[in-house]
Amino acid sequence: MGHYFSKEEPLESNPQTFEYDFSGNRYIFTTDIGVFSRGKMDGATEILLENLPPLQGSLLDLGCGYGAIGIILAKQHNITVTQSDINPRAVSLARLNAEQNGVVCDTILSDGFEKIAEKFDNIIINPPIHAGKEIIFALYKDSHSHLKAMGKLFVVIQKKHGANSNIAFLSKLFGNCKTLHKRKGLFVLKCLNTHPTM
Repeated sequence: MGHYFSKEEPLESNPQTFEYDFSGNRYIFTTDIGVFSRGKMDGATEILLENLPPLQGSLLDLGCGYGAIGIILAKQHNITVTQSDINPRAVSLARLNAEQNGVVCDTILSDGFEKIAEKFDNIIINPPIHAGKEIIFALYKDSHSHLKAMGKLFVVIQKKHGANSNIAFLSKLFGNCKTLHKRKGLFVLKCLNTHPTM
């Protein structure tokens, strides 16, 4: 079986569906083998969703998995949502989940920003920790160049997974990095693109 952050699609399939309540709305998500947080909502994702400020404009859910973040935010806010993932099964599930939750998302199979040219008002990433720091930092750099002026990058990361070095890198890259939440070793970070690239 390949990693959830891999282009390789596992041969095994055993779909699991679960219901999830958030902010007065009930969602139904289908997950499967080879996709991150199969069968349940990831705890870090829950903390991220609970600590995001109101969002406007466009949003990219980078490394969307089965699509929970983008789908929930599409229903909670008046925003245009794009979801992307390197994993073909994740992309298929994200499309299915958007449909069964009655939201419209543009879902793209892409290795990072390989197939993504536009810029966004907001980008969210729950970094694929096991892919390694080099890949994660490259995603941060590409996120910076794909944000509009005053666009925001949101990151959720645990201290044991290198939160401090990630904060240091993001602070240097953006010139700022605000901690929206810090509890029990889990950080929700917000970076503001005050110096957009052309």
